[in-house]
Amino acid sequence: MGAFSYSALDPRGRRKRGVLEGDNPRQVRQKLREQGLMPLEVAEVAQEATRGGGFQLRRGLGATDLALVTRQLATLLRSGLQLEEALGAVARQSGRERVERILLAVRAKVREGHTLAAGLAEFPAAFNDLYVRTVEAGEQAGHLDLVLERLADYTESRQEMRQKTLLALFYPALLVLMSIAILVGLLTFVVPKVVNVFENAGQELPWLTRTLIQVSDFLRENGVLLLVVLLVALFLFRQLMRRPGPRMAVHRLLLRLPLVGRLTRGVNAARFSRTLAILTASTVPILEAMRISARVLTNLPMREAVEQAAVRVREGSSLHKALEQTGYFPPLTQSLIASGEASGDLQGMLERSAVIQEREVETLISAFLGLFEPLLIVLMGGMVLIIVLAILMPIFDLNQLVAG
Repeated sequence: MGAFSYSALDPRGRRKRGVLEGDNPRQVRQKLREQGLMPLEVAEVAQEATRGGGFQLRRGLGATDLALVTRQLATLLRSGLQLEEALGAVARQSGRERVERILLAVRAKVREGHTLAAGLAEFPAAFNDLYVRTVEAGEQAGHLDLVLERLADYTESRQEMRQKTLLALFYPALLVLMSIAILVGLLTFVVPKVVNVFENAGQELPWLTRTLIQVSDFLRENGVLLLVVLLVALFLFRQLMRRPGPRMAVHRLLLRLPLVGRLTRGVNAARFSRTLAILTASTVPILEAMRISARVLTNLPMREAVEQAAVRVREGSSLHKALEQTGYFPPLTQSLIASGEASGDLQGMLERSAVIQEREVETLISAFLGLFEPLLIVLMGGMVLIIVLAILMPIFDLNQLVAG
């Protein structure tokens, strides 16, 4: 029995969408007619995901949905519920069509005799390689509930860090946009009307005022063109960043920048440590764990470095020495990994490294924003001061002429 998504019309002619289980599309259509619905379209969920036909399936699951689903599955399995029943219960409780259809499709795979990992692998947009391989290791070890608990903790911690970063950056981003909008408004609307009075008087204007008038005229005449050029440049840059070569060059440049490089290393080191910790705790072989951990890194040079480190580990090198040769990972991370290898507690040291790196990243972001906000306010005040001086200087000259 599989899961089928449907689109149907109710007796009032309103379109309804949902998911039903059945042996084939014909049986699902019959169920819909028994419910008083006229079926328009019926398709198996797994097939939609494979061909990428459904918009909702391509979106996968959000971090919050994934963490909630994982936590619920772990709780139900720990309480003694069978996997098939747990999947059905979580699907019904989700209240979201996208989550329900994916879980029911996974449940259908499990009913056919496949493992949970094989069912999850049908939906790579919802469950990444890390998630599938960890679940597979948990099934083989017979501790699926414990592995799902670790996955839920991991997903929740990543979502929490992402939310903290976005909230911290929201106010500065808003401040920058408002500052740009105010300056553009002053230069394009306010300044021309004020300065026009002096031009009509035939008075020779100071150089600062003339410069301001030229900037104002340029923005008014070419403002739309500048906006179009900016949008085109952003589009071309985005397309260029999809190519491995330019993207690698930009990522290398980011690692060389003073503060940005430190943040990039910290974020990716924390992500690597956290991922490797959960994989080693789930008894995934170290080489396979390093391969999966490399894929979660967003910086391409660091990802490539981890892949090269995996080759050295396969040749007999220790993990901390292999990472040390890359030159990208912080010394603290290398020291903790070395301690974990020596004491036999690699998982614990990796988790500690992840926590320390995450705290350091939060501290760096807070310090950066603490400096950036007052600097932006000072810069904005300086720009406004220049505009005010450019307007007042002709008035001072006019007063001197009248007094003379």
